[in-house]
Amino acid sequence: MNDQRTARVYNTRHRPRPYTPGRRRVSVYVAWSYPGEAGRNPAELDNRFSTMTEVRRVAWPAYEEPQWSDPMRFQQGIAGTLELFFWAWEPFQDFVAETTGHPVAMYQRIDQAGFVTPLDERVLADTDTLFVFGLDHMVTGQQAAAEEIEALRDWAGREGTCLVLGPHHDVGAGDDLAVRDIEYHHHGDLLVPRQQRFGRYTRSLMEGLGVPVENRYGLRPAVVGPGRIAPLSVNRDLDTRGWLTGVTTFNFHLHLPHYAVTTDDEQAALVLGRQPVDLSRPHPFTEAGNTEFNMFLWLPPAGPRAGDVLMADSTIFSSLFGGDESLRAFWRNVVTT
Repeated sequence: MNDQRTARVYNTRHRPRPYTPGRRRVSVYVAWSYPGEAGRNPAELDNRFSTMTEVRRVAWPAYEEPQWSDPMRFQQGIAGTLELFFWAWEPFQDFVAETTGHPVAMYQRIDQAGFVTPLDERVLADTDTLFVFGLDHMVTGQQAAAEEIEALRDWAGREGTCLVLGPHHDVGAGDDLAVRDIEYHHHGDLLVPRQQRFGRYTRSLMEGLGVPVENRYGLRPAVVGPGRIAPLSVNRDLDTRGWLTGVTTFNFHLHLPHYAVTTDDEQAALVLGRQPVDLSRPHPFTEAGNTEFNMFLWLPPAGPRAGDVLMADSTIFSSLFGGDESLRAFWRNVVTT
């Protein structure tokens, strides 16, 4: 990794980006504790990221080039896997910078050096579109403070803001080990443990803001060919803002969250995109009669909230899982609408 990329990704104290009409300022807030994730004991089977060595073993020979396999160049523990996330977000950052004319500010809740960046006016003051990537394992105890929720509520009261929430999957939430094993074999990813629960910080934001959605499961999407995800079922009648204009598919990932709507108010959270699920592998979700899961949601402005809220998983913005013009159309819509 070159010094320029490293500085751009990790610098949480950037120069304020001036507001320019029609050019949105985008920030990404990774809601994890880097030390809390990197410091997890690899002997613990559940609720941790894989080590880079495990990634290389399972994905062999994909990461056998020296830039990945040489411990003098790339860390081989859990920290190496976290670094891989940043590498994979770079194409999205570059795309947004080219589209908006502004560099993308990237924040970590707790960074490599242990510095805490709360979600407050220092992040929000020069942000129009904010992505919150809920990749924090629940066991690390990330929780939004009341002051953060209030700051985000004030920011969302500004017309034209857009909050993109992405709590990741919630695999093995129950205590039944047999059910956990069924879930594991459904998604089929050898790198995911029988229990991997994500997104406590993002969930706390959602509770504070009154977002009636909950991330559940880790579902394997249906495919139309090797690594080619099946098209979305798009409700274009509800998509009056055009979030999914020109979009037919996202990218393939083995385990995606179902964004369950937890209110009977049909206007509170609009399900714009549903993803067909792989029915060849049993799962409690499909055994209950479901054939699609909620992939993309829109919460239009309501009450004091003048801005939009979107629900989309962070994997949609990662080059680790491929991408095409349909995906780039989605990126463009989100950062320009």
